[in-house]
Amino acid sequence: MQKLKLILYYLIIQKLPHSRLFSGFNTFRLWYVSKVLKVISYDKNSKFEHGVYISDARNLKIGKYVRINENVFLQGKITIGDYALIAPNVAIYTQEHVHQDVSLPVVKQGALTHKEVVLKDNVWLGRNVVVLPGITIGEGAIVGANSVVTKDVVPFTIVGGVPAKLIRERK
Repeated sequence: MQKLKLILYYLIIQKLPHSRLFSGFNTFRLWYVSKVLKVISYDKNSKFEHGVYISDARNLKIGKYVRINENVFLQGKITIGDYALIAPNVAIYTQEHVHQDVSLPVVKQGALTHKEVVLKDNVWLGRNVVVLPGITIGEGAIVGANSVVTKDVVPFTIVGGVPAKLIRERK
């Protein structure tokens, strides 16, 4: 039944236009994701824009007053705290390919087990950020646009770059 609900999400709900055209699109997406897919608690202050990919709704937890912009990719077990901002085109991965055996194509080596990604409360991920498996981004942290997060991010810091490094602390 869950697969059928996800198929309906991908065929119709995910493709509804941006909420700037009509706020009802956002309201309907939020209702569907919270009540039917059972991902988030319904919060009228949240935004869940079009084109958000959810690989497995059973393993996705999203807090209150969260803003997820268009074309965000959410793979596997992810916990997003309250008041998080996720800009367009962000990708959060929880699994990687095995690649150690150079005598085999990577595609034939399989994948590693999923490693949960946690975004604590009041996190802001800028446009085009990539978060790799097993990462925790601390409360109040900001990740600059186009960054690749390969290590945990300390609370109340700003990081950026490839790989993401400390820029400064937030006060």
